[in-house]
Amino acid sequence: MQSNPVNWFEIYVQDIKRAQKFYQTVLNVEMIKLDVPTEGDEVFQMVSFPYVENGSNATGALVQFAGVPSGGNSTMVYFTCEDCATEQSRVEGAGGQIMKEKFAIGPHGFCSICIDTEGNAFGLHSMK
Repeated sequence: MQSNPVNWFEIYVQDIKRAQKFYQTVLNVEMIKLDVPTEGDEVFQMVSFPYVENGSNATGALVQFAGVPSGGNSTMVYFTCEDCATEQSRVEGAGGQIMKEKFAIGPHGFCSICIDTEGNAFGLHSMK
């Protein structure tokens, strides 16, 4: 069996503190500020999602990088949930929007599609 080729993702944001608060609230996780090298006056900040070493998960970070806009991208990140309706219920209160409420995807479970505070679409996925 082939392993999952996804090992890292980045969600570009314009306001990293606002985006961090949004994802921590919706996903009920603590994010980790990463130390990153910066050159000159260039703004480059990263906050990582949790990661379990040697686990079956991929991780990534919110990235605020001068000159790289958020939103309007064609990459969709799906976050695993016990029941995606739970995380979906936190989206609007955290400042985001719900594009498509929880819906069935047959034997593959359920999804919700939402928009974060930076205009990025993301998915929530669960088996119930």
